[in-house]
Amino acid sequence: MSSPKPERPLRILVINWQDIRNPLGGGAEVHLHEIFRRVAACGHEVTLLCSAFAAAPAEEYVDGIRTIRRGRRHTFNFIVPMAYRRLRRQQPFDIVIDDLNKIPFYTPWFVREPLLTIVHHLFGRSIYLEASFLPASYVYLSERLVPLVYRRTPFAAVSASTRDELLQKGIQSAVALLPNGVDLTQYQADPAQKSEKPLIGYLGRLKRYKSVDHLLRAFALVQKEIAEAQLLIIGDGDYAANLHKLVRELNLQDAVRFTGQVSHEEKVRQLNASWVVVNPSPKEGWGLTVIEANACAIPVIAADSPGLRDSVRDGQTGWFYPYGNIERLAEWLVTMLRQPQTRETMGAAARQWAAGFSWDASAQQALKIIKQTIDN
Repeated sequence: MSSPKPERPLRILVINWQDIRNPLGGGAEVHLHEIFRRVAACGHEVTLLCSAFAAAPAEEYVDGIRTIRRGRRHTFNFIVPMAYRRLRRQQPFDIVIDDLNKIPFYTPWFVREPLLTIVHHLFGRSIYLEASFLPASYVYLSERLVPLVYRRTPFAAVSASTRDELLQKGIQSAVALLPNGVDLTQYQADPAQKSEKPLIGYLGRLKRYKSVDHLLRAFALVQKEIAEAQLLIIGDGDYAANLHKLVRELNLQDAVRFTGQVSHEEKVRQLNASWVVVNPSPKEGWGLTVIEANACAIPVIAADSPGLRDSVRDGQTGWFYPYGNIERLAEWLVTMLRQPQTRETMGAAARQWAAGFSWDASAQQALKIIKQTIDN
């Protein structure tokens, strides 16, 4: 992002559970990093307070962002107030940004500077799809306090779905949009990489709530119609072992491949090999992996879920199916695999759709929101 150096650099403190180098990071960390490394490149001082992980230094600069790691994954929210107070004694900040995902930090209770909260999505009851009852209830009840604690805090949401949810829950302040982006120089269509056999792709973390098991069960039905079809699962996570077990139970070992964590270059290659990509999640902030696939001219079949409704254009860049309806998902997959003209038309529309999302534009929007928050 090219921009003139500011007359006085803003001193920005961002608080998030994880940083881009944390192996447990996901779309929220990509969104934060891509935006704020550009903000830092404009000459602003960006400090990120996040949790530590094995072998990570306590402090380092990552793409211009001063990254400070304290506490651990399961205790970070408890040490945030103390760590914040120590940091502000070392240097003043013009604004604090609370990247709210997972357990809230309740920053309005202790932050003294102007405060902006970025939200991807609230779990709500979908957390019970991910965790057992007690930890899920901890997350659920923690989120229930958000409308009370943050009700007058300015928000930036990554999608209209999340913005509408915040307003419905009683947030009384303005909620601006701060969308995801994609770098079209890093995600490009390469027809030469296309798989000869019908290949369905999944890209994302392997978490229980992501419902990748729905895709596996739908794929078992697809194979009854298209015996040579294959499924590629790109990514890793703590639900991987369960998915491997389900593959064996469904007798799909010869047709399903798990890549685990891959490099960016390999991810793009595997996306280009796919004929169609699926996102079966019940809830997303927006669906960053959808646009990454779209940038490679790959259509996406997705659950008709909050967030995904914002990143998929039904009938143009892909199709929706009712979340959890495995039979309908299988039907759409068979249709897509059997209709090359549909894939080509939707793929071209998907690439054009992805071209409308820029990290540079999102970074400029972030700076605009930040300055408005400070001035108000």
